[in-house]
Amino acid sequence: MRIIADFHLHSKYSRATSRDMDIAHISEWAKHKGIDIIGTGDFTHPFWLGEIKNNLGEDGSGLLKLKNGNKNLKFILTTELSSIYTQGGKVRKVHTIIFVPDIRTVETINDKLTGIGNLYSDGRPILGLSAKDLAKIILDINPDCLIVPAHAWTPWFSVFGSNSGFDSLQECYEELTPYINSIETGLSSDPEMNWRLSALDKITLISNSDAHSPANLGREANVFEIEENKFSYDEIVDILRKKDSKRFLNTIEFFPEEGKYHFDGHRNCKIVADPTKQKYPGNICPVCGRKLTIGVMNRVEELADREPGYQSDIFPVSKHLVPLSEIIAESFGVQGKSKKVEEEYFSLIRHFGPEFEILLERPLDEIAKVNPKIAQGIENMRKGKVTLEPGYDGVYGRVKVFDKKEPEAQQQTSLF
Repeated sequence: MRIIADFHLHSKYSRATSRDMDIAHISEWAKHKGIDIIGTGDFTHPFWLGEIKNNLGEDGSGLLKLKNGNKNLKFILTTELSSIYTQGGKVRKVHTIIFVPDIRTVETINDKLTGIGNLYSDGRPILGLSAKDLAKIILDINPDCLIVPAHAWTPWFSVFGSNSGFDSLQECYEELTPYINSIETGLSSDPEMNWRLSALDKITLISNSDAHSPANLGREANVFEIEENKFSYDEIVDILRKKDSKRFLNTIEFFPEEGKYHFDGHRNCKIVADPTKQKYPGNICPVCGRKLTIGVMNRVEELADREPGYQSDIFPVSKHLVPLSEIIAESFGVQGKSKKVEEEYFSLIRHFGPEFEILLERPLDEIAKVNPKIAQGIENMRKGKVTLEPGYDGVYGRVKVFDKKEPEAQQQTSLF
């Protein structure tokens, strides 16, 4: 059976996170999106772990399910941890996603980390130890845990980040590198960009939402083919460790240009640069004289040993989507969070099913019967006929699915 998974998100106990990031809202929006398995996030936070225990129960497969609610939705115990330390004469800031098979292991990890960082301070606590030492602690507690570098290319807090990262996994994890089987590509890169590094050929590339609000769940995700009787923590970890393309079908992606660190730039001065076409001497902002934030594309170019457009023969191409709410907003010519967009979003879901089904599978002629312009936008998205304005220095990029020169499909309609 096909499984859509989003492993990385945050609870309401993380900074800059919606108060609606609780079990009830996460479960509700997973259903809206069409997600089958979702990460718990933030299991190191004592209050959030209490909510996990109160609302979810272990089902014997290494996964959890709601005690009251949708029994088909599965949860997997995950968290993100922040390591800030000095190595090689440079301050390093690396975020790591941890996958864990049971509550007992979570409690042991939390007991160990309590003496290292303040677990109450944030859902993603800061630890003053290296990414390698963190990996060793986790694996010594339970070797069935999975260690995944989070959003591996973002400038500030990642294993390959331009400001605080490394040039290779080996440099970061040293003798523990064989235990790093997967990385998260992040919103500003996609698997196709990562294929340009032969050093990552044996690494499984996953994508997740890193959601801070329920509506952002599934903005990136992973698609698996798993036999129903094998749907378990062990099966998922086995797929990721072996980079099994028969069971790991593809990832669902942002267009990476939409991520907020794709190009180089300086947002205060509104300077943005495509590193393949323009580089400033010393990476200095020509307006204020300060350092530019070096984006993901530049960093990939720096470390890549293959030309752009390299095609992997190991893994299928990813599927780049535009969130349904953004397509609706553009079709109406309004802001994405307007009441009109929200009403149309839920109306379409009630009519056609979850968002992923609408964006990926529903025949366009069916959608066109109720909203021809949205059907046109989805068709453009599926064909990659989009206009992209890349993000930079913390500013999200923009993607447009309608060309102003394109004739109107039909009169705009609504289910309301």
